[in-house]
Amino acid sequence: MAECTRCRKEDSDRDRSPLLSLEFLLYTIGQEVFCSIMNNDVSLPGPHKDFECIKKVDEQGVEYWEARQLLPLLGYEGWEKAEEVIARAARACINSGQDVDNHFHQSVKMVEIGSNTVRRVRDYKLDRYACYLIAQNGDPKKEQIALAQTYFAIQTRKQELFEQLPGDEKRLFIRGEVSVHNKKLFSTAKKSGVTKFGSFNDAGYQGLYGMPLTDVEQTKGIKKGELLDRAGATELAANLFRITQTDEKLEKDHVQGDHSASQVHFMVGGKVRQTIKDIGGALPEELPTEKHIKEVKKEVRQIKKNEKKKLKD
Repeated sequence: MAECTRCRKEDSDRDRSPLLSLEFLLYTIGQEVFCSIMNNDVSLPGPHKDFECIKKVDEQGVEYWEARQLLPLLGYEGWEKAEEVIARAARACINSGQDVDNHFHQSVKMVEIGSNTVRRVRDYKLDRYACYLIAQNGDPKKEQIALAQTYFAIQTRKQELFEQLPGDEKRLFIRGEVSVHNKKLFSTAKKSGVTKFGSFNDAGYQGLYGMPLTDVEQTKGIKKGELLDRAGATELAANLFRITQTDEKLEKDHVQGDHSASQVHFMVGGKVRQTIKDIGGALPEELPTEKHIKEVKKEVRQIKKNEKKKLKD
């Protein structure tokens, strides 16, 4: 396995544009990648929290795990045993016809060994597929391995399915999710004592877009109330994450009152905005507008209708 300090751009199997990676990153309802950024303000359900809290994202928006952080979570405290599992997984990767260097990137890490002394040790940057193979080739008697097998299998398949969706259908799907979760957010906000819903809503937009909603609409040259209906998949995904995590934080922290709820909404929006900056994505106000979602619905409906007709013929 060749040494590499960054995930390579030429990886044909995993090479996704930063935009598409950002879409999936923000869409995934678990949204666990942001837990460290949110300083653990967002609680994560289930036993898979640890896997996501150690996940990192490179400058191309590609996610990876460091072996020296991941393997202890799988029950391998000693590095020698951990490398044996990594080697088995790498062989499985080769046997499946994959280029092992596209998934297992050997790197060097500096670790403290006492008395302010550090030394270089070997590590690996693992993509999601590599983690899946490690879980499949680990000790099945370990409970942690069973959890990892389930988690990485589900997440890998989820990403495959999401990225296979045609552009218009992806946009329709996320727009639907935004509508559902927005209703839930406003229900939660009402329980939190919010009475000024316009101000509460605008606080989230100010955090995410860096400006009030009216300014966003003016900047994009769209009509009032059209922002989400004219947003592309990536912009919708960013808003979906803003909405779901604000809802969760309001409930978890038992936030009460207009001012406190609006502060939370603004903070979460700002965290999402900063994360987009950190991974090199385009900020939401910079993204182009798309045709109205109603037009897209009509077009997709017609395409599916034509496809069914062809099958009958």
